[in-house]
Amino acid sequence: MFPHRLRLASILAISAFAVSAADKPVAPAVVSHIKVLSDKIEDVSSLDAWKKSFIKDGMTDEQKGLAVWATVVKFRHQEPPPQEYLRGDGNCVHDPIKTFNVYGYGMCCCASSNIEALGRYAGLKARAWGITGHSVPELFWDNSWHLLDASLICYFPKADGKIAGVEEIQASIADWCAKNPGYKGNDAKLRAFMRSGGWRKGPDVLSHTKAYDDNGWLPAATHGWYSTMQEYDGGGGGQGNKAMNFEYGYSQGYEVNIQLRPGEKLSRNWFNKGLHINEGGGPGCLNEKVGTGQMRYAPAFGDLAPGRIGNGTLEYNVPLASGEFRGSALAVENLACKSDDNASPAVHVKDAASPATLIVRMPSCYVYLAGELNYKAVVGDGGQISVAFSDNNGLDWKDLPTVAASGEQKVDLKPLVFRRYDYRLKFTLKGKGTGLDALKISHDIQHSQRPLPALDKGSNTITFNAGTQEGTIVIDAGAGAEGKGKQLTIGDFHPVLENVTTPGYVLSKEQGTVTLDIATPGDMTRLQMGAFYRARDEKDGWDLQVSFDDGKTFKTLDRMPGLTGYGSTKYATTTEIPTGTKKAKVRYAGTQRTIAMLQNVCIHADYKEPAGGFRPVKITYLWDENGQPKQDVHIAKQETETYTINCAEKPTMKSIVLELAE
Repeated sequence: MFPHRLRLASILAISAFAVSAADKPVAPAVVSHIKVLSDKIEDVSSLDAWKKSFIKDGMTDEQKGLAVWATVVKFRHQEPPPQEYLRGDGNCVHDPIKTFNVYGYGMCCCASSNIEALGRYAGLKARAWGITGHSVPELFWDNSWHLLDASLICYFPKADGKIAGVEEIQASIADWCAKNPGYKGNDAKLRAFMRSGGWRKGPDVLSHTKAYDDNGWLPAATHGWYSTMQEYDGGGGGQGNKAMNFEYGYSQGYEVNIQLRPGEKLSRNWFNKGLHINEGGGPGCLNEKVGTGQMRYAPAFGDLAPGRIGNGTLEYNVPLASGEFRGSALAVENLACKSDDNASPAVHVKDAASPATLIVRMPSCYVYLAGELNYKAVVGDGGQISVAFSDNNGLDWKDLPTVAASGEQKVDLKPLVFRRYDYRLKFTLKGKGTGLDALKISHDIQHSQRPLPALDKGSNTITFNAGTQEGTIVIDAGAGAEGKGKQLTIGDFHPVLENVTTPGYVLSKEQGTVTLDIATPGDMTRLQMGAFYRARDEKDGWDLQVSFDDGKTFKTLDRMPGLTGYGSTKYATTTEIPTGTKKAKVRYAGTQRTIAMLQNVCIHADYKEPAGGFRPVKITYLWDENGQPKQDVHIAKQETETYTINCAEKPTMKSIVLELAE
């Protein structure tokens, strides 16, 4: 009986081990929506985060409008704009959340689009104007329009305290110039007049503002009262060189969704290496110091950064041997890891009779400026490793050099990834013994210093949060041909067109459609679509439609209606998505009597990360105090944590580094 009992005990022990091994939870392969906030800087990482930071219960519409204006003043600076070639209007960046977080600068059209987008998101009507040498927005409350110029940092209260609109400013200036001949358009006379408080004797509509200093200069001192007098002289880009209403079309849906995998590290810096997205010379704020020069105004609006443009890095040292990469990879086929069979190299072809495949996705919150692929190839007899690149969500692949011999490999990715936020690499391995012993992907990125969670002298409360475990697939592209070779266009996403001509995506008949496919790695949770469009007649317009049954039926989410004049912007969102959905058809269904066209499309499909979850995150702060280096390292072990960093002196911020804790 004793041997029987021993055998039974052994069987039970083995069974127990098998159950425990099967039940052992697999560590999440990616942590999403990682956020580190300082109590000194407002959260503008998404439209919802912005709204929670700036729009409070009980606010009047005027207070909401001024909160919109203050946001744009705080988080963007007047400079030649970054050019991504995604918009139909000058190729500027016209997404407010992207502007605040990735760049932090732009021109007057960009600021106008930011005011329009945030104002509408706060529930206010918005419009904009093209005036003499300038672009300005208005928001509507109390039955009238109100100018809020975040570009030049001004607005103009009237004698009764109510903020004037563009037409009121134009009328007041025209009246004053009629009574004071010789000043209209005379730059020199206007500059002389404004000095030593003279501007207060000018048009009444400009005399009550706090935007000008005593000599008539606006906060950045690039413009002043003299320029206001000329900008609002009634001229502009409209018919007969008159001021005109003009929509500065924007995109919507970008958010700072920091995602980290084992082996991945994001470094954001309060300094730059001179890298930027602009063509030609960089913007002035590349080297400008906060509190000096044209950024003299910024500290008064809460800017704690030493500068505006930051260069950071995103690095992914793929943990091949352990197999931890598997959960976040888009495809792992016929590959074995060293942890599976104790064989070398770190990952290798499992069945030599068939090729092995690894597809790695590289999404980023911040625009790629450069990139490098480094891998250690191990190639068996007669084998090879080929690599391909896709920047249109895997619809097309560009072949990179094929490797037929073992050794260290380096590929310059800059020509492929410049101006991109997402791409994929596909490795195809053939032959017995062929594999990878190391794989590292690294990038230089551009980000704004302004919204980073800066520290100040004294006690600083730091809040860590890992939010919803979701990722996003994006189609964001312009309709024109001007970005060809520099950026993706709508055509690169293989649209199906019916009665639509290109470039320009204009209806050729009374009805037509533009249909695009979008697919997600996990179950789709939310879909947003919209566009900057034109519909010249009340009967012109575009329906925003989506199908989750491969085009058998389409649901209309909203309509982008006419009459738009030069253009308009609209977005619609749905969360009514069948369980288990990973594919959708998105359709812009147009009707026209005069003209209907798309100037860009922007689609965001959010999805549940298949292997997403929480793992401890390591947060490293680096700064100087009186020239002495300081550091704080914190391991966040819960999804939400709050801790304190104390600075004895005014800190000079250096870096914040995020990575998963080992």
